[in-house]
Amino acid sequence: MQTLKVHTDGASRGNPGPSGIGIIIYDENDFILESYNEFIGIATNNQTEYKAILKSLEILKKILHKEEILKVEFYSDSQLLVKQINFDYMVKNPELALMNNRFHVLVKKLGVSYSVNYIPRTKNKAADRLANMAIDKKN
Repeated sequence: MQTLKVHTDGASRGNPGPSGIGIIIYDENDFILESYNEFIGIATNNQTEYKAILKSLEILKKILHKEEILKVEFYSDSQLLVKQINFDYMVKNPELALMNNRFHVLVKKLGVSYSVNYIPRTKNKAADRLANMAIDKKN
């Protein structure tokens, strides 16, 4: 195995409001290796997106110990998250700036090549469904 595809999404009902995250990790043949969702309490849409991608790094760390991975491709339907992580946008919110920094520190520790890519919401339905399921379970 050489490349993993990580789809992340955050959902917030209200902004801020009850929130959840959803993560799906695919191998290079598009088979699901891991799926994860979690209710994270009250958060904004942007906080949930960052929390989802940060949680994906924890999950990846476990997978990388078992498999030979050369590259990780992250996919999100949050244009803000993608552009901030790729340094196309400045991060003005102090909390998001800390999470952005944390992402860069942790992803480097994985020791793999990576990219963070924007995809339309229609191509991220499975991660979105997981994030919303987390909120539904809590309610």
